[in-house]
Amino acid sequence: MPALERIAVIGGGPAGAFAASELARAGREVLLFDEKLAWEKPCGGGLTDKALAQWPFLRDAPVERNWVSDCELIAPSGRQVRFRLERHIAIFSRLTLNGLLLERARQVGAQLRRERVLQIDKSDGGWAIRTASGGYTADFVVIAAGARNSLRNGFAAPLGPENFMVAAGYYIPGNHHTVQIKFLKGLHGYIWIFSRADHFSAGICGRMQGKSTAELRRLLENSLPEFGLNLDGASFYAHIIPSLTPDALRNSSFAGEGWAMVGDAAGFVDAITGEGLYYALRSAELLTEALLANAPEKYPALAKSDFLPELERAARIADRFYGGEWMAGPVVERMIQLTECSPRFRDIMRDLFVGAQEYSDLRERVYQGLPRIAAETVVSGLRNPFGTGQTTQQGKAGRLAGVENRTQ
Repeated sequence: MPALERIAVIGGGPAGAFAASELARAGREVLLFDEKLAWEKPCGGGLTDKALAQWPFLRDAPVERNWVSDCELIAPSGRQVRFRLERHIAIFSRLTLNGLLLERARQVGAQLRRERVLQIDKSDGGWAIRTASGGYTADFVVIAAGARNSLRNGFAAPLGPENFMVAAGYYIPGNHHTVQIKFLKGLHGYIWIFSRADHFSAGICGRMQGKSTAELRRLLENSLPEFGLNLDGASFYAHIIPSLTPDALRNSSFAGEGWAMVGDAAGFVDAITGEGLYYALRSAELLTEALLANAPEKYPALAKSDFLPELERAARIADRFYGGEWMAGPVVERMIQLTECSPRFRDIMRDLFVGAQEYSDLRERVYQGLPRIAAETVVSGLRNPFGTGQTTQQGKAGRLAGVENRTQ
């Protein structure tokens, strides 16, 4: 196979920008197309310790980010727990993160084209790419333009609505150092309050086949006062997040002769948490390795031996997580109860949030520790038999006071 020297990247989000920078750094001629380039998005922008360890430049880059040191979980019943994170999460605005990655690509020689790609056609020995401004050619095409981009459908079968979640929310002035997650009864999803450097990303996500965007927006607005937030100075957003079913993850094509998909375009998002940034960057890294070895056909196998099993496990258990029962109660309620009462279970939750605990051995770790977790829960109940109501009220007061102090 002749060397793949001229590579077109369609999409300038984290996956596309990272692939472009790594390919250009290795001497490939890279054209990156995006009609917006850096832009703001509703997604939280959180990078776990796992991601920061994998790509240290994200920890060290001289750009604005907010370091999150605490996590708060709220159950549908109102029960809540707050705990410290031993390893912090870095939360970027998506404008800042995209800008950082695009600038890295530009500095090593990638050509950034602020143009919308209208059509991609197979040509002799490569691809013909048409934009409103003209035509380009490439030996290989990287699709990184999101899961609902129409260009994706020219390479793989369209994904049905069962493979997506809707996210809606607001950018709200203010700041603190806690990630807050609230679960609602009957919602396959959650409300989040992510604090960025100069504003909150306050959002809600739910299955596309579940509640409408208007219903999600109303649920979020009704919950904002609980967090001490209001809509003064806020701006609204809505977005679509891939959440592939197990069948779609196993059977959807994300690579072929002369092309490959990375990040959201390939559906590489955790179906439980909605996290996609780690998988966007990792898929771009694996594709880059295959391309630089002049063996792009190895990319699917690399993904399947690396992170795809973890995403498939998340997809298999997502319904049970949000709607199932465990230990004679809803999974989410039991999870928050045990996090509140058991230091050992709380350690598991800390590791989950920073990316140190994978789904593959989560069940084994929980059940091996269950005798001690149960004992700690019993002791906690004896010490504080009224813990649920008191904890909820104290936690709510603390949230209101904390936000007021930090936004004044």
